Amino acid sequence: MLIKVLTTLASATSIGFGIWHFFVPAIWNWYSYIAPEATELVAAVRAINVFFSLCLVLIGVANILFLFVISHRPSLIVILSLSSILWAVRVAMQIIYPQGSMNPWLQYSLLLTFIVVFLCFTVSLIFVLLKNA
Repeated sequence: MLIKVLTTLASATSIGFGIWHFFVPAIWNWYSYIAPEATELVAAVRAINVFFSLCLVLIGVANILFLFVISHRPSLIVILSLSSILWAVRVAMQIIYPQGSMNPWLQYSLLLTFIVVFLCFTVSLIFVLLKNA
């Protein structure tokens, strides 16, 4: 039961970040920082953001599918491992190159959120590995 709660919480957060990130360029007016004649750079930034956002959404959905629908332990181990690594890197990036540094509350709330998501995935992974080991 704890595995389902932790994985669902972390997956929902991943999906939420993914959906939110589709709108980040417009919210933060990203393209105003790029010279108008740099059309290929705008296209590249747009493509990277869409790819990143879609990956977060799809990985979050895959976690939930493997947990509730497919129920295939080896696949669940793989997707939880992938999610744990992904969020561990995000935690490290937030520590090394913090986002939201213009507002300490934002910076540290992002770090806390990333740590919680990482721990949810990692604790779930450990429990799945120990279950029926």
